[in-house]
Amino acid sequence: MGTAGVVTEYNPFHTGHAHQLAETRKALGEGSALVCVMSGNFVQRGECSVLDKWSRSRCALQGGADLVLENPTPWAAASAETFARGAVGVLAATGVVDTLSFGSEAGTLEELRTAARCLDGAEYRESLRRELDLGLPFAAARERAARSVMGAAAACLATPNNNLAVEYLRALPPGMAAMTVKRVGAAHDGAAAEGFASASALRALLHSGELEKAEAYLPAGTMAELTRAVEEGRAPASLLQCERAVLARLRTMTEADFAALPDGGAAEGLPARLVRAAVGALTLEEFCTAAKTKRYAHARIRRLALWAFLGLTEADRPAHVPYVRVLGMNHRGRELLSRMKKTCVLPVITKPAHARRLEGEGRALFETEARCTNLFALCTPQPQPCGLEWTTGPVIL
Repeated sequence: MGTAGVVTEYNPFHTGHAHQLAETRKALGEGSALVCVMSGNFVQRGECSVLDKWSRSRCALQGGADLVLENPTPWAAASAETFARGAVGVLAATGVVDTLSFGSEAGTLEELRTAARCLDGAEYRESLRRELDLGLPFAAARERAARSVMGAAAACLATPNNNLAVEYLRALPPGMAAMTVKRVGAAHDGAAAEGFASASALRALLHSGELEKAEAYLPAGTMAELTRAVEEGRAPASLLQCERAVLARLRTMTEADFAALPDGGAAEGLPARLVRAAVGALTLEEFCTAAKTKRYAHARIRRLALWAFLGLTEADRPAHVPYVRVLGMNHRGRELLSRMKKTCVLPVITKPAHARRLEGEGRALFETEARCTNLFALCTPQPQPCGLEWTTGPVIL
């Protein structure tokens, strides 16, 4: 039987995620194993995850995953291309994953593969440069450039899960197969439908104190984990808990500081714009609204603000993830780990103490992750202790 890798955020883990895992296992055979590489405590939208990464790992294991690995913050809280490259790189490094499975609105691979080949071509890159020179936002420029090369087939780039799917395929290493599970029910950021709700809708209920309304769209394990975390003051986490600290950091930054941020912080005219926005903003939303333009989208600005708060720069993200961090496992996951001792091309961190053996980029990244977790601990309703990265082991079911 095969082993599938799934790139995830699980923010939070819901019935749609359980459906994807079940369909993946059904396609590969009931004896197949599922390895999830999951974002840590900060996610691609430039926010905290509502629940810490170890609790979300438990939800994933209860929902069908066998082994949960971490996509470190410098890749998890980044553009779609970087996010995909980091996560797929982790799966490839294990040496045990033979198939990449992902959700998509398309539900078939053909048009996604066509788009991926287009985005890797010189003709597309030249067209993209021309569109960006017109001042278009990246997403719009990319779709227009792709349409000029591949015609109507570029329409698949207009939806968020297809977009990520294309980036996964671009990052797919030789020898790894791919499959896609059609997204069902609620659209991304949409209202509940057909027994499924989007993660954004569920987060909104959690932030408004209406967790019970989300129960119909959450597996029992996730509901129990969220209920316990809410009662203990660990959820829902939000960057707004540290809003003044974020604004304080932004107000003290210079144009050079903003230019050192990753994913386009140094783009022409953007550092000066960020400085002006920081001086006038009284809330994080005001900062993002003041800084965004047709070209620089809200999500991009929010990620830059998050990186600033975390004290990270482009230099904190190596070319490749330098280790494989285990967040959780079940019995089948332990068997996979045993195989990985022979197949994984990177150091495998199963206990925090193992990180002390790392050197160079690996040790620097783990210390960076520890600092990020210390700041996440202040984003929960009740502040959590420092040092959790160095004291918390993987979840074992």
